[in-house]
Amino acid sequence: MEVILAVMPITIIVLIVNFALTSLDISLILRFLIGAVFIIFGLAVFLLGVDIGITPIGKHMGKAIAKTNRLTVVIIAGLFLGFFISIAEPDLHILAGQVELVTSGAIPKFLIVIVVSLGIAILLAIGLIRIVHNIPLFKILTILYAIVFILALFCSREFLAISFDASGATTGAMTVPFILALSVGISILKKDSKASEKDSFGLVAIASVGAIVTVMIMSIISQSELNGVIEQEHHEANSLIGPFISEAGHIVQEVFIALLPIIVIFLIFQKISFKLSKTNFRKILIGLVFTFVGLVLFLVGVNAGFMDLGTELGYSLAMLDNKAYIVIIGFILGIVTILAEPAVYVLTHQIEDVTSGYVKRKVVLTTLAIGVGIAIALSMLRILIPELQLWHYLLPGYIIAIALTYIAPKLFVGIAFDSGGVASGPMTATFILAFTQGAANAIEGADVIVDGFGMIAMVALTPLITLQILGLIFKLKSKKEV
Repeated sequence: MEVILAVMPITIIVLIVNFALTSLDISLILRFLIGAVFIIFGLAVFLLGVDIGITPIGKHMGKAIAKTNRLTVVIIAGLFLGFFISIAEPDLHILAGQVELVTSGAIPKFLIVIVVSLGIAILLAIGLIRIVHNIPLFKILTILYAIVFILALFCSREFLAISFDASGATTGAMTVPFILALSVGISILKKDSKASEKDSFGLVAIASVGAIVTVMIMSIISQSELNGVIEQEHHEANSLIGPFISEAGHIVQEVFIALLPIIVIFLIFQKISFKLSKTNFRKILIGLVFTFVGLVLFLVGVNAGFMDLGTELGYSLAMLDNKAYIVIIGFILGIVTILAEPAVYVLTHQIEDVTSGYVKRKVVLTTLAIGVGIAIALSMLRILIPELQLWHYLLPGYIIAIALTYIAPKLFVGIAFDSGGVASGPMTATFILAFTQGAANAIEGADVIVDGFGMIAMVALTPLITLQILGLIFKLKSKKEV
């Protein structure tokens, strides 16, 4: 039911927009509807798999690492797990594929994947050290974003958008459940329950900065000029099922490669450390099978049913005389897309669990949806107004977000920064990214690389502000109650 309620709004809105404002090819619409069915089944099976497979592995692993009480083990585990989990992230492969496509192969897909995974690995190790040594999250984030802003001064406009997008894309359906469970596993062993609650969040936030830093360093070293364009193919009626079959082949392969390191690590740890009972061991293996099947169905639905329609819809709306439509519909799509993100469900349930129901998931979800809606609307404005650049949003946005870390309740600082990464999952990295690039391709004076990318960066930024403001509201409310 939850998944149906999440996916239906985006489907209904796209159909209304199509019949009221644009008229896309019927084969695209039918593929979109078939894709929605795939997404509903896939997401339901995936979330069940995460619940009984991925999350327990992460928690057991976190406890095993913390029990050693040795810094070298924590660092090596962080580097190793961070690299392989990031390489496993489907969202990162989607973004890297889009970058390769738009730059006509100037930036190869595998290069982005490796560079980002290295960044995630290094920062995940730092994040685990932070939990073990009780270093306040806001201090680490202040230092990390100071480094990001210094690097941004030397980074090209094209790479600025791609680096912030890489940060958002790498924290998706695969990475988030694992990293969250890992941090809970380590935090849970702390004697101080208040510290344990706070430290359960923030690891995703720290890890995601690694992607920004390494892509920016790659840009500064390579000094390459990028030009991008999308060949806008206005799809006429073609095979309905064909795209689903052709996508399924490589997606099965990608998801299998994605899950393989986790399975291998789990089997090794089971042998040397976990020693789970046969029942629990079998349950986790069934969970991993569900995760695999669910993720394949979800990604096939998104890639074959949603992406082409996203590009066409963005292009068609941007071609309308009244440009207000693209901003308003961008805002609405932002609100409803977030409801269909798999990692958002994982995070909001975890927030409710860790805070014993004090922070309701519906409240977090609503705040998150508003933040993401604003992000997409602002991204559309940036495409329409050539003078508006990405750093005009990111610089003040991150200054506000970092300033709020000093006054917002520390639990909400972790929740907000984790939510920033979580908000930009596979639905955003595919449907909304395609929608944005379609719009950028249609607007004269807009650049597909500079303006088409950067939207994921905005989606990752706005929750940092909205959820910390929510934290301040909670703080004021609790003071009044006292």
